[in-house]
Amino acid sequence: MTEKTSFGKEVLKKLVDVGKNQKWLQDEITAKTGLYVDSSYMNKALTGKYVSPKLVEAIREILDLPDPVNKA
Repeated sequence: MTEKTSFGKEVLKKLVDVGKNQKWLQDEITAKTGLYVDSSYMNKALTGKYVSPKLVEAIREILDLPDPVNKA
């Protein structure tokens, strides 16, 4: 099993905090962006094997995660 990146861990922790699961997040991303996101695509994003800026931005917005580049 591939190790999650710090972003991946942050996403998974936030999902636990808000009581939602990865499938919910995938559906929210699809609704928000029009991108089809399945569990394989999500796993690649959370392990750093594939990083789409549009996907990362959508995840940060949906989960209200701060952007580490633009922290105040």
